[in-house]
Amino acid sequence: MTSARPVSQDKRKKVLKVIFVSLLLDLISFTFILPLFPKLLEFYRNLETAQGSSNSILNRIFIGLNAYKQSFSRPISDRYDIVLLGGALGSLFSFLQAIASPFIGSLSDKYGRRTALLWSMAGNIASVALWVAATDFRTFLASRVVGGLSEGNVQLATAMAADVSDEKQRGATMALVGACFSIAFTFGPALGAALANVETVAANPFATAAGFSLFLIVVETVYLYFYLPETLPASQPKSFANGSQSKTSNSAQKHTRTNSHLLLNLTHFVFILFFSGMEFSFPFMTYDLFAYSSSQSGKLLGFIGLIASILQGSVTRRLHPLRVVQVGVVACAASFFLLGRLTTEAGLWGAASLLAVTTATVVTGLNSLSSFEAKEGERGGKLGNHRSWALLPSGQMGRSCGPLLFCTLYWWAGRDVAYAVGGAGMLGVCALVFGGLKAPPKSLPQATG
Repeated sequence: MTSARPVSQDKRKKVLKVIFVSLLLDLISFTFILPLFPKLLEFYRNLETAQGSSNSILNRIFIGLNAYKQSFSRPISDRYDIVLLGGALGSLFSFLQAIASPFIGSLSDKYGRRTALLWSMAGNIASVALWVAATDFRTFLASRVVGGLSEGNVQLATAMAADVSDEKQRGATMALVGACFSIAFTFGPALGAALANVETVAANPFATAAGFSLFLIVVETVYLYFYLPETLPASQPKSFANGSQSKTSNSAQKHTRTNSHLLLNLTHFVFILFFSGMEFSFPFMTYDLFAYSSSQSGKLLGFIGLIASILQGSVTRRLHPLRVVQVGVVACAASFFLLGRLTTEAGLWGAASLLAVTTATVVTGLNSLSSFEAKEGERGGKLGNHRSWALLPSGQMGRSCGPLLFCTLYWWAGRDVAYAVGGAGMLGVCALVFGGLKAPPKSLPQATG
């Protein structure tokens, strides 16, 4: 009686529509801040310098960053202080996500996706509200901490998408989630930069962008409250009363795994470790080689997002998830070696095209593979651990360590060595993907039976 019943096509369409709209709102709001970091942090530095706050949190951070810079053999201009601080804040956000993701996923398995997501949205609202009110760096830092600890939207959207999709539909469904990322990263940063030019509050020049971001998050929360049904299989979240019945039913329906979560998490971690480092160093490289301005770099990133969106809508959703990952890691390894050698803008745009292939495939495919290995009642927790590992030791720890380690190598040994090491790391990921991972039988189209 507790076995999960197939989801009707009407309910599946409704849930996927809600996931797509809400995730798009969430990610556009999330990406507003990305192009604003340098000016935003410069504003707080100038503010605290003018106030003579020598013992403030921000000043103590800059003292530490200057000490860190002295360890590089190649001198780093003071203009990179803001960039390094932005990277440190990004790492902090990812680290906190890594801590929170497994807990959010496990709670969604126990009490329901809808409940967990609405609580996560409450934390997001608090985070962006703090940003609106951030007239000093301490308040802004608090907004990032609250945001990192409460950001569970992507992980829960992935779990819900898996809940309403059967094995044949899952690859296409994960591609839909991935397409939200590409669309948001194509338009969100540009919109955030435009709104930052509209000053409404003198004490916080970024209040307009923050206020619109808050508006999107509130709209998303209201939309989810009224339109999102519960998707957790076995009809309702587990209660203690029927816990024994659930156990017998689970053991009766033995779940066979094709890939261990340890191998999936290791693959995700190593990939994100190198890929996030490259992402963070990308603006440095375009500036060093071609003196790219922020708008030129934004145009290049928009190109990557646009190509990734097209690929996710046309190619990624039609391939089985293992093939998707294989294509992506090969493209990523090639882009690393090209980035280490290129001398022309044509080469740069060629490498960007390869990175678009990677963006459209690898994480989407790994999420899909992970969802195949989870039993119905543990999907949220497994996907939470999967995301956490890539940052911590599969999603967030790799993203926490990657930028710092890769930039250290970049400035110590130079572009050639950094990208050659990154390429070698990606070849290691290729070895894991081609030599270790297997395609779950149910993911293969028209599998022989």
